[in-house]
Amino acid sequence: MKKIFALCLMAIMGVVLAASKEALAFLPNFELVTLLLILFTLCFGRYVIGALGVFLLLEGLLYGFGLWWAMYLYVWPLLAGLAWLFRWMDKAWQWALLAGGYGLCFGSLCALAYLPLGGASMALAWAIAGLPFDFIHAGANFLLALVLYRPLRTALDRLPSIT
Repeated sequence: MKKIFALCLMAIMGVVLAASKEALAFLPNFELVTLLLILFTLCFGRYVIGALGVFLLLEGLLYGFGLWWAMYLYVWPLLAGLAWLFRWMDKAWQWALLAGGYGLCFGSLCALAYLPLGGASMALAWAIAGLPFDFIHAGANFLLALVLYRPLRTALDRLPSIT
């Protein structure tokens, strides 16, 4: 029974990640995926890996499996890893800083995928061209995490444990 519960939890988390991204798609670079992925990592530990698998598969099915999707294969797991590393942090402003910083670095991290295609100059050009969007992404991530971290964390902490 515990395994079925864990599978369902991972599926639900993955769908919530994808649905939250779609719900805010009309706002450029405003997304809840960063905050939710941080929270899911903190609250559910290793089960976030399955949630990421569901999320990445859904994103690929919705938008196609292009180079952008390959970027997602390392960008989102990296964030989960950072959240796990900094799991000792307890304040909303700390997570807001991490989320904002990650939003600022998002374009540069994605630009790494262009290294094998066009070398360092192509990756650098891609990163620089995306800076205005990265600043919006950083501000949105910071604001969303600052406002929503504590209420969402409280709600997730009230859920039954699967360990």
